[in-house]
Amino acid sequence: MISLLTPTHWKDYELIDCGDFEKLERFGNLVLSRPEPQAVWKKTLSDQEWKKQTHIRFKGRSATSGEWIKNSVKLPDRWNVEYANNDVTINLRLGLTSFKHVGVFPEQAVNWDYISSSIKKFKTPVPKVLNLFAYTGAASLIAKAAGADTTHVDSIKQVVNWANENQELSKLKDVRWVVEDALKFVKRELKRGKKYNGIILDPPAFGHGPNGEKWKLEDHIQEMMLEVVQLLDEQEHFLILNTYSLGFSSVIVENLIKTSFPQVKNLETGELYLQATSGIKLPLGVFGKFNSF
Repeated sequence: MISLLTPTHWKDYELIDCGDFEKLERFGNLVLSRPEPQAVWKKTLSDQEWKKQTHIRFKGRSATSGEWIKNSVKLPDRWNVEYANNDVTINLRLGLTSFKHVGVFPEQAVNWDYISSSIKKFKTPVPKVLNLFAYTGAASLIAKAAGADTTHVDSIKQVVNWANENQELSKLKDVRWVVEDALKFVKRELKRGKKYNGIILDPPAFGHGPNGEKWKLEDHIQEMMLEVVQLLDEQEHFLILNTYSLGFSSVIVENLIKTSFPQVKNLETGELYLQATSGIKLPLGVFGKFNSF
């Protein structure tokens, strides 16, 4: 069975509507309008309603950059939101970047819940968790708050600094920050004989390491999976693979996991989406996850 999962209890986030290659979202008290390539259908709400609700909208200048246009100069460039589930609470600093992102991918809240609940089920007193392609660190902080010894790996120093800000906001400490190419780091950890109870992968379709290493999802994900599963603790473990690529299906993710880790148990695959208040669903990537219990 292919699962369709969406966050259900995030009070500080709401997808209001999406369509015509845009999405209308509320983060805390601010409503943003920004591009969304998956939203190929027409909007449910009227253009007038979008305009009425929007505080800040993103105007693209190119495929990768643009500018934010505010309704008022008093609106902030940075603000904070909270995420809480039954196990943990974290705080995240959001910001208006020149490439339309704000520092969090809301659909990932589904995976955050899986991370914290899995860690709470471990018998290992302080399980070790590795977050690869870790961005601004929400998953790392969830793992840390749930009691894990957490290692956060991303290739962009500014993004890791942002993650550290989120750690301070969440009143957490001692996440291990690593600025490095993810695949290189995994290979080095294997040579060191390291093991992890939890591994989180959320690779981009394209990316670059700090020394110009190139990442292309379809070219490198098989190698990454074959290497990374060797880092899993044999007794207690979980792994999440999340991909946001128009060309990837959950069946591809299922095949990747099964061929890389034939002894897999409790495998679940499917699609993450955001449920808009207007009634429409916005698909935002496919996932595969499994655990040992």
